[in-house]
Amino acid sequence: MSEIVNEAWRKYLIQLQSHPLRTKAITSGVLAGCSDAIAQKISGIKKLQLRRLLLIMLYGFGYGGPFGHFLHKLMDIIFKGKKDKKTIAKKVLLEQLTSSPWNNMLFMMYYGLVVEGRPWNLVKSKVRKDYPSIQLTAWKFWPIVGWVNYQYMPLQFRVLFHSFVASCWAIFLNLKARSGVIKQA
Repeated sequence: MSEIVNEAWRKYLIQLQSHPLRTKAITSGVLAGCSDAIAQKISGIKKLQLRRLLLIMLYGFGYGGPFGHFLHKLMDIIFKGKKDKKTIAKKVLLEQLTSSPWNNMLFMMYYGLVVEGRPWNLVKSKVRKDYPSIQLTAWKFWPIVGWVNYQYMPLQFRVLFHSFVASCWAIFLNLKARSGVIKQA
């Protein structure tokens, strides 16, 4: 079994080196799909909703992976690849003040408008109601993830690490988004 895992990892690294954006997009999409399948199961959905799963995968593939790819490249350009504690703190702070609020808002809107197909006024109301608590929770959780990512992960693995943790975060967001639907139904 370990030979299979080692070979798969070796092939993944080759793809990551040869086609970094594509590999990160696919990885993010697959992890987003896995997190949605888990969230569906936890929330009590009896039969897997494939449309929802594919739309969440599309979000990871079309947005999550590419955004992370370019964000981490930009951070290394802005901070010239420095890894001292002061620079890492600045990276985490910049990320938390810019991309964190944006990513949470965008996910909530995508989920409501695209995944659930709800009208804009209901999505806007849900975002207005739930966004502050989601963002405050994010600011308690993501700075630690960001610190670990910038301190210990090489640039080529930051999106993979972030996508893995984001798949856990997405379970939280999915369940939070679903809670409003269950109460209204």
